[in-house]
Amino acid sequence: MTTQPGILLDNPPLARFMTFSLHNPDALNGCLRELGAIADGERIVVGLGPSLVQALGARIDGLRDFPVISSAGLDIPATPAALWCWLRGEDRGELFHDSRLVESLLGEAFALGDCIDSFKYTPANRDLSGYEDGTENPKGEEAVAAAVVQGKGPGLDGSSFVAVQQWLHDFDLLDEMETAQTDDLIGRRLEDNEEFDEAPESAHVKRSAQESFEPEAFILRHSMPWAEDLQGGLVFVAFGKSLDAFEAILRRMAGLEDGIQDGLFRFTRPLSGAYFWCPPVKNGKLDLSAVGL
Repeated sequence: MTTQPGILLDNPPLARFMTFSLHNPDALNGCLRELGAIADGERIVVGLGPSLVQALGARIDGLRDFPVISSAGLDIPATPAALWCWLRGEDRGELFHDSRLVESLLGEAFALGDCIDSFKYTPANRDLSGYEDGTENPKGEEAVAAAVVQGKGPGLDGSSFVAVQQWLHDFDLLDEMETAQTDDLIGRRLEDNEEFDEAPESAHVKRSAQESFEPEAFILRHSMPWAEDLQGGLVFVAFGKSLDAFEAILRRMAGLEDGIQDGLFRFTRPLSGAYFWCPPVKNGKLDLSAVGL
């Protein structure tokens, strides 16, 4: 398998999400080659944004800009970036030094934008709202089928597309709600994570049921909570063989399909949104041949 290993592994205990903008195209090729040499796809997962691929004079079929979506009282932002790095580990100190190394290697061509520390909340991989996240994730070969590009040729096979959003929760509002209310927003019971049929049509599990789309919209989620001072939420991360499945789910959640907005929007909002292409690996290094490197 030539996929960056971290895409198919379980979430790590700790992580850091870094995004970069391009400020010196003349140094671009050298910086990416240096990053490619240390990014094994497991400890450091890398994604290239549409603007970076264009700056390289290349084209990746299926890679596009994140959509700006608006519906009644709701705005879902697009915040594109040139480069995305998902640093994975078990020790915060090691993540700190890894991120300094990445920034140093990229410094001639790229400027650091966001740097978000995240973590695994309980062994059940809960969101900070208390509900388990990623319950419906495909497993094994089904995960590969959902998340990995296949049959497109060398340099593309084994790659993946990823959608990344940072969501901010309103914990004061959550504290005011009864568990029965939040269960209705999610469509699962907090106490046992069981989905229940009597949840309203706005429940998240009904808005995002992957098998209910045509074609089915399966994605591989690797979302992780984040917290800074007394604010927090979720870094939503969804890998796919294309971006179509995620986009179909997002549009339905926003109510563009039938006018019913996802119950999640009662207590949380996305602050950002970007798409990236995650190249395959070859001999333990990023395979950037599809973008001419």
